Amino acid sequence: MKKLSLFLGAIFALVITGCETLNQTAQILTQSTGTPTQAEIAMGLKQALEYGTTYSADRLSEKNGFFGNAAIKILFPPEAQKAERALRSLGLNQLADNVILSINRAAEEAAREAKPIFISAIKQMTIADASNILLGRQSDAATQYFRRVTSEQLESKFRPVIQQSLGQVGATRYWNDAITRYNQIPLVSDINPDLSSYVTQMAISGLFHEIAQEELRIRQSISARNTSLLQKVFGYADRYQ
Repeated sequence: MKKLSLFLGAIFALVITGCETLNQTAQILTQSTGTPTQAEIAMGLKQALEYGTTYSADRLSEKNGFFGNAAIKILFPPEAQKAERALRSLGLNQLADNVILSINRAAEEAAREAKPIFISAIKQMTIADASNILLGRQSDAATQYFRRVTSEQLESKFRPVIQQSLGQVGATRYWNDAITRYNQIPLVSDINPDLSSYVTQMAISGLFHEIAQEELRIRQSISARNTSLLQKVFGYADRYQ
């Protein structure tokens, strides 16, 4: 009889424990799938954007962050692409390749300057901004917000870094050599695009491209929502659409 009582007691304890576990699980699910407050929406979106912008800036500032990414790799300026073709036709492939490699290295160096600018923009984001970004119809709404409020600062910060980096990595020398050789070809019109301005704009464009990809990933991929707050906020956005 004593053994039976102990056995029944153990079964009862397991049932109680199981119920408590189910209740805890239900609470967690409710917390992560319920309707978030406006403050939670703002906090969740800022959390996601801080991760996305930091990750994008860090990735692009690594070696081959631009050069190794076909979607954002910086090539000759459009008005100078005829010069590139002419140089390659003359067997000056190495010179043209050096130009491309060096301008991408300059962009990678400049990408290091982006994080504090984005973090500042995120901190200044209002609850209304966050709600409009999260619940709007555009899958790149956050990226558009950043483009609107940070482009001027990014250009101001990027341009001197790129100008300095172009010299350090040899881009200025390679570029001048390439343009000089091209302009010596008979019957061509002289060209000399503003290289630092071009690389600055392309670096900023590449950065926004990567941020848009990160924004889309967290909007579409549940596995990218690695906190209960992100699950709650973006789960609500999924149901809202």
